Amino acid sequence: ETTRINIFLNDGEDEYKFVNSGSFVPEQCQQELLRIVEDSDDMTVLSISGSLPPGIDPDFYQEIMKLCEKKGVDVILDISAPKLKQLLAYGPLLIKPNDEEIEEIFGIRMNDEKDIVDTLHTLHEYGARNILLTLGNRGSYFYNGKKVYRAGTQQVKLLSSACAGDAALAGFMSVWLVDPNDIERALRRSAATGANVAESCALGDLAKVDDYYKNIKVNEVKK
Repeated sequence: ETTRINIFLNDGEDEYKFVNSGSFVPEQCQQELLRIVEDSDDMTVLSISGSLPPGIDPDFYQEIMKLCEKKGVDVILDISAPKLKQLLAYGPLLIKPNDEEIEEIFGIRMNDEKDIVDTLHTLHEYGARNILLTLGNRGSYFYNGKKVYRAGTQQVKLLSSACAGDAALAGFMSVWLVDPNDIERALRRSAATGANVAESCALGDLAKVDDYYKNIKVNEVKK
């Protein structure tokens, strides 16, 4: 069916989102996707982002997780579905929730940095091996089971939040998947990319990422 079209309106102060549900995906297409995953011999990491379209049951997430577990493929989850809590039992390589999703899915409200650090530890105990927690203009936090890091933000004038979170995750993965120890550079790249996209229509041209990268501060959070 026709690809969905989402509308974001910005009146200079607030942003209004009209998000459509997307096209229906029949059972045969779902099985075809599973076959593609199963037959991909060179796959090492699978990133799952966004929301499920009509026709796909939330249990489909588990089918993919089980298949990846069988194949030894690492999974990155950037989803807002309530199912996320159960999927942590499969030990995803990385999850990227935001504060709203943490409250909606896990029932946890984070009021200060202590709450944030406690939440990161809780998510790790549930099974997430690494957590990238994004908090909008309050920056982001990363926890790998050993240390907690905080990244600041680049202040920009919001034009459209569409794609900003996805782009921030992509910026992070472009560094971190190559070298999991290069956390500071990954967080700086993530914050710079997300900020540049947020001040642009759609993805924009990413022309300011390198400049913003220099302005992002990253520090280790003491427990």
